[in-house]
Amino acid sequence: MTTPPSPAPAGLKTGHIGLNVTDLDRSLPFYARVFGFETLAEGKEDSRRWAFLGRDGEIVVTLWQQSDDAFATGLHHLSFQVDTLDEIAATEAVLRELGTDFVHDGITAHAEGAASGGIFFRDPDGIRLEVFVPSGAQGAPAPAGQEPTCGFF
Repeated sequence: MTTPPSPAPAGLKTGHIGLNVTDLDRSLPFYARVFGFETLAEGKEDSRRWAFLGRDGEIVVTLWQQSDDAFATGLHHLSFQVDTLDEIAATEAVLRELGTDFVHDGITAHAEGAASGGIFFRDPDGIRLEVFVPSGAQGAPAPAGQEPTCGFF
């Protein structure tokens, strides 16, 4: 007889996201400038470089310098939710100032007719990132048609 699974903890929520990067000195200013993260803690020892980034004392993203090459498997993409299209536009302006490569031009819907949508781009190590709004993007192009835009970039 097997024991039934225990119920999920009631307070379960997503914690921080850990990302492997190849150059912490390059990635730290990128994430600080684009997302307004503060460095909450940092390991500066040559063989153990890392940084905890967040807001108001809460860790949101951790960066780990553990490779000289980009990873082919692992994280599909990292998505950040904002409240307004104006916040997306402001983020897009910063990214353009930094010379960031976008996957699609401007705001795109998550699917044809979807109210949610955002911008899709890569960080300095090629990690796929998204900044989106849950509503307000209706009418924006949907590059993948009925398939989720965030799944195919």
